[in-house]
Amino acid sequence: MRSSPLESRHRSLGAKLVPFGGWEMPLSYPSGTLAEHRACRTDAVVFDVSHLGTLRVSGPDAYERLQLAFTNDLARIGAGRTQYTHLLDDDGSVLDDIIVWWTDDHNFDVMPNASNTDRVRDALGGSTADAGFQADDVTASRAVLAVQGPEARIRLAAVSPEASEVARNCVAPVVWEGVSLTVAGTGYTGEDGVEIAVPAETAGQLWDAVTKAGILPAGLGARDTLRLEAGLPLHGHELGPGITPLQAGLGWVVRWDKPSFQGRDALAAEREQGIHRRLRGLQVEGRRPPREGQAVLRDGDVVGEITSGNFSPMLETGIALAFVPPDADIGDELAVDMRGTLVPASVVKLPFV
Repeated sequence: MRSSPLESRHRSLGAKLVPFGGWEMPLSYPSGTLAEHRACRTDAVVFDVSHLGTLRVSGPDAYERLQLAFTNDLARIGAGRTQYTHLLDDDGSVLDDIIVWWTDDHNFDVMPNASNTDRVRDALGGSTADAGFQADDVTASRAVLAVQGPEARIRLAAVSPEASEVARNCVAPVVWEGVSLTVAGTGYTGEDGVEIAVPAETAGQLWDAVTKAGILPAGLGARDTLRLEAGLPLHGHELGPGITPLQAGLGWVVRWDKPSFQGRDALAAEREQGIHRRLRGLQVEGRRPPREGQAVLRDGDVVGEITSGNFSPMLETGIALAFVPPDADIGDELAVDMRGTLVPASVVKLPFV
């Protein structure tokens, strides 16, 4: 079990630590998940997301390697920008969803999910580095802080005005008290904010400065309910083996005008034939939270399954993401089987909040 460079800070704050993707990470702090969630929607919080991987991809062939591996098209952005993309298996299903930070001309920080760093490195050919290409796993050398919320930039400006000014979907180097940071205008909450990569040995000082600026620490519990309200997928739930970007409603991340990328042929065949299921948002009647694996019914027949479900702290009702037939449309009435009780659910437009 790996630990964040900020583990001692989490323990001193009384965090509940749990295993996640091979890491021991904070689930919540004494303030509780509901308070942390609402603080992110109304003010600002900071998450430790050091469990995310970082592959430092460099060299004159780096751009072409990423283009051949991933579904999105880096030609649509440029250095100093970020891009959400997918790595597909040969059958078109999503091996991982990734954020690429294009830091400068021939250098990229590729950010896989916690348990997928080696898989993504292998897909890029990282074990066969040469003069034109290198992919180094630098995860252990840094921590990543995600500062999120409508007041995130205002509060962060008291710590680093330069970091607070990095725009959405941009990435920039920032020097804070003599320390080199990489700051990206990205996040996983549906709110504005930035993510900050900081050298591991300095992570504690930056964490202290951020929390002293009035930014509340938040754990993985709130991170999950926030991303669910925002309708954002989680690998292993809405993405993974047997799930394609088209089924997940993420076709916009696939650039068909690229001549080639891993898994393209299988995905093109599915596009031609049509998908057999589609990810939709469900708002459930009452406060009882739907849960992963529960059946979704239409007119008494099972037609789908919940992939993620919980209580929405902002809507104060149950919400879920579920795979349902592609003809299930916004406003349709379905039901969720909650341990033998059929609870009415409506198909709603995402995001929930």
